[in-house]
Amino acid sequence: MSTLGNPIKLQSGVTLKNRAIMAPMTNMMSFFDGTITDNELQYYSLRSGEVGAVITAASNVQEIGQGWEGELGVFDDKHIKGLSKLASAIKKSGTKAILQIFHGGRMTNSKILRGKQPVSASAVKAERADAEEPRSLTDEEIIQVIEDFKSATIRAIKAGFDGVELHGANTYLIQQFFSPHSNRREDKWGGNLEKRFHFVNQLVDGVIKTVKENASEPFIVGYRFSPEEYENPGIRIDDTLYLVDQLSNKNLDYLHISLGDYQQYSKFDQTKEQTILQTIHKKIAGRIPLISVGNIRTGSDADNALKDSEMVALGRVLLADPHWTSKVLSNREDQIRHTVTEEERDELHLNTGVWMFMNAMMPERIK
Repeated sequence: MSTLGNPIKLQSGVTLKNRAIMAPMTNMMSFFDGTITDNELQYYSLRSGEVGAVITAASNVQEIGQGWEGELGVFDDKHIKGLSKLASAIKKSGTKAILQIFHGGRMTNSKILRGKQPVSASAVKAERADAEEPRSLTDEEIIQVIEDFKSATIRAIKAGFDGVELHGANTYLIQQFFSPHSNRREDKWGGNLEKRFHFVNQLVDGVIKTVKENASEPFIVGYRFSPEEYENPGIRIDDTLYLVDQLSNKNLDYLHISLGDYQQYSKFDQTKEQTILQTIHKKIAGRIPLISVGNIRTGSDADNALKDSEMVALGRVLLADPHWTSKVLSNREDQIRHTVTEEERDELHLNTGVWMFMNAMMPERIK
């Protein structure tokens, strides 16, 4: 019997009505200053109401943390009004609204930052075309980044969100501190594995404390992570097992793995005895719920992923069919829309940024 439709009560006391989560996906719909747009509100509203929770696209906690144009902002109190509209648009029929908060670190450029040099744990370029060398953050600046994540959390609370997700995945700043590729520091913020975890440790503890001091109702705090990096040196599975082991003992509500396919194996493990998801879930050992993600297209996929996780994040399927969840839960999978035409873009509120993503990453869904 499928567990997708079963509710789950998180450690904070928040109960999600089912195990289906809308994955955070970059949409590039906000104004240049990070203010939410009507189209963005409609995009989220259309995909809310059926899933247990919606995790928004990344919102930057500092102006110098902006990763791309059209990115949602949470770095100033001026954003609270728009974020309140977003939270309200998502919170339909019991769906919980989770604001993903992040800092782009070196994964941006001086053009997006209006002439400013990107920052990171160390002055090491990302291994990608046209990458700019970032400036290494000072000790005082690192502390300020943590404070700004805490301030962003307070704004999410004031805006009416049900929680925040710390975006420690996809090579952005939080991951940059944990990675041996981007963190070459020799102070308390870098060096060996334990020191590279120090920033994550301080950040998570700080945000959890901030919630305790400022939220009058149960409030979710989740953490997203990428299990491996291609770079050498880079994050490997053993590093990630240490990370999730430490985080599983904290008062977090969930961990959220970032994978292209929930069935994928480690790039560096030749034995292929366990998938990455199975390895991580085994390490967590029931201490904290895990959200799986990656190429979950059918109800059967969701059921398989839920064997090694407690929730599933859905991305591409919700772009093509916002009602995927209700159709799966009511045994109407034959009615799911799998492809999108140019004429259907407006109906689905798929702006240029999302449409470009679909063309590049999922051309089989365009017709």
